[in-house]
Amino acid sequence: KFYGKKKKRERGNRKRTVVRPDYDRYRMSFADKLGCAGRAVLLCGCLNYFCYRSVWAIPVLLPLGIYSIYLSRKTIIKKRKQQMNYQFGTALQSLDTAVRAGYSMENAVRECRKDLQRIYGTDSDLVRELSYMEAQMEVGISVEALFSDLGERSHLEDIRNFGEVFAIAKRTGGNLADIMEQTSQVLREKIRVKQEIDVSIAGKKMEQTIMSLVPGAMILYMQLSSGSFLDVLYHNAAGAAVMTGCRAVYLFGWQMGKKIVEIEV
Repeated sequence: KFYGKKKKRERGNRKRTVVRPDYDRYRMSFADKLGCAGRAVLLCGCLNYFCYRSVWAIPVLLPLGIYSIYLSRKTIIKKRKQQMNYQFGTALQSLDTAVRAGYSMENAVRECRKDLQRIYGTDSDLVRELSYMEAQMEVGISVEALFSDLGERSHLEDIRNFGEVFAIAKRTGGNLADIMEQTSQVLREKIRVKQEIDVSIAGKKMEQTIMSLVPGAMILYMQLSSGSFLDVLYHNAAGAAVMTGCRAVYLFGWQMGKKIVEIEV
């Protein structure tokens, strides 16, 4: 009986174990899956219409549709991490203010969570993480271990660097207020530069998107104005080979355009 009670207690403890998210992974909701699938179908349909106009081309384009879903998932992950990184800049400012006001780091985390909750709401990923930190600190987990864990799970360099610097400061017994001020100032400046770069190249990203649509618009215009002019490219092997080459060049140019406007700091 005692052994059975012990096993039940262990199972209960396992059920209460909270698995924290890894921000390099994302489980898409039904709405996300539906949107990604719709975009993949639209992409394959447009490429088929412009390049082949054949039912037999659908199996050839299917891997491209699946790859577009993978890219959409990566885009969602990137935006989620970018939003958390920007919110962490606000969190650093709040932590720095609280520590310089005389709060301990544990209490500073609580005050930071309240500030971010008023700004970003309770659904923010960083607010959830700070709430989790509060709960873990109540059961004796050190705040430096929690920041290190968040840095590893978020895969964000700024959070990881802050966790490492803070852990070293706690071990060496340095002046926490001065270290926090210097560290937060450097990291906030880096995040501010990232935000300025994103704002400055937003127009270029829009231009790149428009330029990517121009070839399709030109083909559509030619088909509507003089459709017989392009009939030679469809329903024959030579035309399919030419359009396949054009499709490959277009996709390569589109991918290179996206890389050019992606600037990392």
